[in-house]
Amino acid sequence: MQQHVQEAAEFVRRHGFDGHFDAAFVLGTGLGTLVDELSDPVSLAYADIPNFPRSGVSGHAGRLVAGRLEGKRVLLFQGRAHYYETGDAGAMRLPVAFVKELGISTLVLTNAAGSVRAEIRPGSLVAINDHLNLSGANPLLRDHTEGRFVSLTGAYDAGLRDALQKAAGRIGIDLPEGVYAWLSGPSFETPAEIRMVQVLGGDLVGMSTVPEVILARYYGLKVAAVSVVTNLAAGIEGASPSHQETKDTAAEASDKFKRLIRAFVAELPHV
Repeated sequence: MQQHVQEAAEFVRRHGFDGHFDAAFVLGTGLGTLVDELSDPVSLAYADIPNFPRSGVSGHAGRLVAGRLEGKRVLLFQGRAHYYETGDAGAMRLPVAFVKELGISTLVLTNAAGSVRAEIRPGSLVAINDHLNLSGANPLLRDHTEGRFVSLTGAYDAGLRDALQKAAGRIGIDLPEGVYAWLSGPSFETPAEIRMVQVLGGDLVGMSTVPEVILARYYGLKVAAVSVVTNLAAGIEGASPSHQETKDTAAEASDKFKRLIRAFVAELPHV
């Protein structure tokens, strides 16, 4: 794995991705237009980077983009590989290790999520403060190092969540915090499963992010995560989610999302 990570890092450094980065972002379904906010952008298709996973989901462009945002240099993953595409919960292991290899200490994960609380409406932004892994999978399975026993207490960094809240306050938007429940997908959850998530204390439900959080903590990265709520979860007010609804609502909320991320990046210290 480490040789593959180094090969990918060496390749992108030769193609304009050298130097310092203040943070990396993984952009979920419909959120890839954040790249349009960058100045001096440089990009590569995942398909051109040695050993990188592919994303085969509509709404994920599959590009790595670097540039400046609010005076900071950032690295954007325009899309991700999912467990439901590959059958491998560690599908994003190489990209997360690659962030570490590039010397980046902060990873911000974003996703489109369903709300299991009727008061958290579609179009809302939510800062994730904890998660439920209900998939039955873990990206560290078959890892035989002592590092596999990673603690996930405080996995969603309190300092980064504070920076998100300050950013939200500065631009005048609400940013509730919540617990994200990961189920494997690709089928949407049943109403019974959503009732289960409610009983267990979940606020959001989705098909990504949690494996990346586990991997990021394994590699010693600080993590923050933001969900764009794209739908009410199955059975809530008669909801029956679809992928098209997810993409459409994420696109509608993208301007608010981009304003939050810009304000958040402005809050980050140069490291």
